[in-house]
Amino acid sequence: MRAIADGAGGGVEQSLYQFITKSPWAAEPVRRELAGLLLRLQPRAWVVQPLVIAKVGEHSVGVERRWVSGFGRVVNCQRAVGVWLAADQASCPVEWRLELPESWTGDAALRRRASIPDGVRPCPPEQCAVDAVSEMARDWGIPHRPVVMDLRECDPYDICAVLLERRLPFAVRIDPAARGLALHAVRSGPRTGSRATGSAEVPAAETGVPHPPGSAFALVSELSRQCMPVEWFDHSMGALRATSVGATRVLLGRPASGVLRPAPADQQELLLMGAWQDSSRRTPSEYWLTNLPQSQLGTVFRTAMLGRRVERDQAEIGEGLGVRDFEGRSFRGWHHHMTMVSLAHAATVLSSVPHSETGPAVMRPTASREVRMRAA
Repeated sequence: MRAIADGAGGGVEQSLYQFITKSPWAAEPVRRELAGLLLRLQPRAWVVQPLVIAKVGEHSVGVERRWVSGFGRVVNCQRAVGVWLAADQASCPVEWRLELPESWTGDAALRRRASIPDGVRPCPPEQCAVDAVSEMARDWGIPHRPVVMDLRECDPYDICAVLLERRLPFAVRIDPAARGLALHAVRSGPRTGSRATGSAEVPAAETGVPHPPGSAFALVSELSRQCMPVEWFDHSMGALRATSVGATRVLLGRPASGVLRPAPADQQELLLMGAWQDSSRRTPSEYWLTNLPQSQLGTVFRTAMLGRRVERDQAEIGEGLGVRDFEGRSFRGWHHHMTMVSLAHAATVLSSVPHSETGPAVMRPTASREVRMRAA
């Protein structure tokens, strides 16, 4: 809060404190208007960015001791997700969700103390993010963009199923050894073009790692046969790079007793995308699932890499604006604070980006099962 007040000039900190913690204004309409204003950035993705806010005490809304993989230990913290409109030249958060564990939502005294609305229930971060982007797509009146998420620490099957059901374009990073996910490679049958599925497994020795049936590791040979070089700007390094990217069509399934369950006959095909960020590796450095067109593979990969743009902007802009600095205890106050951070972030990036009235064409989910890969 102090960081935002400093940017507005002296004498406003107390007024801003009252505005954030006490005033009854609704955050969502402000965020919706902000998203419309940010269309001049020509955003190409809605990037979901997790945020861990370490805390000392136990009174901040949603705080709990949890294992945090990024810290490598148990941390007393709040966990949140932001949805960012991401373009090549800048990005900005427009929507926020705070994870509230059962210890908070199930305790009537804590709910009253933090003024948690009656309708708020426990929600893991990934589901909070899906609900947020679904609401944006349904109610905000802005052009839909692919949802970019990192699902390596959760079950990607359920999240992908919800995104498909809600007809949202997406590119999600997955753990190639995810135990709850089975991938069926799709091949066209002779003459009829009918689909045949299989695990297309390769020996574990070839990939250098053991893999269960249907894992992404099992499809490395499929990915490597269809590689193409993709040039993209790595915002984390501030440099242009070239990466070998391959893709193969898959259906999602669930493993059962070490074998693959058949995939539903009417299930939409997805792309499994592998990226060799390190050319010395025999297996991809990153694995992604997407419902975007294989014919635009280069564009799909560059869209997925906008997550690095967001990571950089959160570190270089958001941290300086106090994205982790809310010291109040109420649910509404937290949302007010994050909304003010978003506004300050937008003012920062818009002041340095030329105005443009037009945006790029929207990439839609794959409509045809017969698309073929070509250079983007």
